Amino acid sequence: MRLKRNIPLTFYKLIIASVLFVVTTSFCSNVINSRKDDEINRFEQAAALKQGDVFYGENQIPDKEGMTIKGIVHCQGEGIPDVVVSDGYEVTTTDADGIYYLPSKKDNNYVFISVPGNYEVPDIYNLPQFFKRLSGESTVEQIDFSLIQTKNSQHVVITMADMHLADRNDDLLQYRTNFLPDVNTSIEHYKSLGIKVYGLSLGDMSWDSYWYSNNFALPEYLTEMHKINCTVFNVMGNHDNDIQKSGDFLTADAYRKTIGPNYYSFNLGKVHYVVLDNIVYNNTGGSSGKNGIGNYKQAITSDQMIWIKKDLAFIKDKNLPLIIAMHAPLYDNPKSDANGQIKTVFSLANAEELIAALEGFSNVHVLSGHAHINYNIESSESIMEHNTAAVCATWWWTGKDGYAGNHICIDGSPGGYGIWEISEADVKWSYKGIKKDENYQFRTYDLNKVHITAKNFSPNTSEETIARYAGEYAKVNNNNEVLINVWGYDPAWKIEVKEEGVDLKATRVSAMDPLFIISYMAKKLSDGKSPSFSSSTKPTAHMFKVTASGPATTLNIKVTDRFGNIYTETMTRPKTFTYLMN
Repeated sequence: MRLKRNIPLTFYKLIIASVLFVVTTSFCSNVINSRKDDEINRFEQAAALKQGDVFYGENQIPDKEGMTIKGIVHCQGEGIPDVVVSDGYEVTTTDADGIYYLPSKKDNNYVFISVPGNYEVPDIYNLPQFFKRLSGESTVEQIDFSLIQTKNSQHVVITMADMHLADRNDDLLQYRTNFLPDVNTSIEHYKSLGIKVYGLSLGDMSWDSYWYSNNFALPEYLTEMHKINCTVFNVMGNHDNDIQKSGDFLTADAYRKTIGPNYYSFNLGKVHYVVLDNIVYNNTGGSSGKNGIGNYKQAITSDQMIWIKKDLAFIKDKNLPLIIAMHAPLYDNPKSDANGQIKTVFSLANAEELIAALEGFSNVHVLSGHAHINYNIESSESIMEHNTAAVCATWWWTGKDGYAGNHICIDGSPGGYGIWEISEADVKWSYKGIKKDENYQFRTYDLNKVHITAKNFSPNTSEETIARYAGEYAKVNNNNEVLINVWGYDPAWKIEVKEEGVDLKATRVSAMDPLFIISYMAKKLSDGKSPSFSSSTKPTAHMFKVTASGPATTLNIKVTDRFGNIYTETMTRPKTFTYLMN
């Protein structure tokens, strides 16, 4: 079906340019309370215009009984068939002429499309405009979507978990001077090769506790996100809820108004991406002018679970990659049992129901954040979870002025982001530390030199207190042991260690990272602050130990990832234990 325009396209371009100018000049102001609502309205108006043409006259499609939303999905006036359209509850597809009908109750007040592969939508402030707001009226609404044809069967997705931008801890300075130049260099590298690049946040872009006290909420996050040089899809995290509302639906309302749907799907090339909101944010006691207690449950709501099944039912080839993006992990951080075996347990309350919904798909990758650590769990031949450590590392603490001068996560991973390289149905991934070479994939510790005391690392703290946090590292260790932290590890990786040509056995262990302990916990204790449980280091299972024959031998360490990439270190011992060690 060829669509006809009754108004010249240049007219819309002029409107778009005018609206974007207004939005750009005003968007950076503080937007809490009434000012926040005003900016949201402007944002929505600009997004509606940028999305595409509004069709009149001959392109008005007839009503159908029971259908409250109708529309046309097109590219340059040509209707596109088989495009999935949804309101978050009902799901349908366009017909041969690109026309769809939806029996929507309009509860979410928007309609969105699952952008088909090798197409894109316009974006505004880096937000892809795959959705449109509804008027909220009971009348039938025609909502049309204009797509842009492209080639993205080969593409890269930058996964960014837990930015926690709140205008505290020098976070904006660190974000702008460290993270942005690093991630934009990565993006430009792939763009220079002719490869399409997209961003995918993994939730907690903001910090609910500081929305009102610091006047820094989701609109301010968008201002910072706009500086990332690619289109960014977003996942909602627990800290992206409104702390002055109560109940899961109402607390997510600001997110839906400012950013868009809190769950949806899209396609890049042959890969189907599903974005989920797996935080049920109750926030008891939240009301206008009063913060709630921020309580939540890691689960997928029943309405959303029904939607997932409907969305996936339209996938014809279940052998192609399916990527599920959500904030809280499916599985908890792996741990060692009493026999030293690495065990995994579910973290998501209704994990088994989600896994059942994925039955029949043979190549599923689950992307998550929330924990501020890296771990990979290949739970079956068909499903693998990748928990990605945080952009903010430890809530921007260790790089704050007066602290350690590094940027380190709870598990010792450098603060960073994931890089997913997709070519047709081939999927590869890696983790990139901010301001680190891409080959920086592990760190080694000479445990003979790791002795964490208050005297050396936390002068305003008692030895008894520091020992509670330092664990085994509070004691002198002269056993010639070396700890190797391989943050991207999964069982397909290989760890090899030689001491003067002799192989040493590398044993996988669950252990705390000593550099994190001195960089965050010891520093915070010396500052008169108590590290919270959630930000205290925990044993992680991407650690390996070897025992050398003496204290001053040289070790040659070779780490090979599942894709055959090799990372090496010639470790000259004794190796000094410092804040800025690699």
